[in-house]
Amino acid sequence: MQHLREPIFGAPVQELDRPVIDGTAARQLRPRFDADDFFGHQPTPTHHLPDPVPLLRNLARCVIEILAGARELEQIARWVSDDVHAHLLKRVVISSRARAAKGQPARRPAFTVGSICVSTPRDGVIEAVVIVRGRARVRAVALRLEGLDRRWRATAINVL
Repeated sequence: MQHLREPIFGAPVQELDRPVIDGTAARQLRPRFDADDFFGHQPTPTHHLPDPVPLLRNLARCVIEILAGARELEQIARWVSDDVHAHLLKRVVISSRARAAKGQPARRPAFTVGSICVSTPRDGVIEAVVIVRGRARVRAVALRLEGLDRRWRATAINVL
């Protein structure tokens, strides 16, 4: 049988069935919130964040260079979420295997960053597409930035 108790330090707790230990009933309490609810990344509204356009431009440039093998992925680790880091790591491995199979060395690509289209689906979130023009083709880098802990952090990056 589960009972709800008054909050302790602001976090509601849930009382679980009482197991018997040494002939006495022991109370088990489990918080209904994780520590991440209070100590994890905290959302930040847009008006407390800097202009996202320079970060969008730099992240797009860095991602193209990372996939080309000219830059290390760890250089942007501060500005991307763990999921984005793992996704980019997979892409880096695939790119390096493809270069090795062709016998091509890693080179710094020649490209220019073109137009940036930015939209705001909700406060503290920016979704953007950055056009990157290279010699052989034009690519689009789609990014989603979220305001976390008073700075922008990329929570999704896709190179098309």
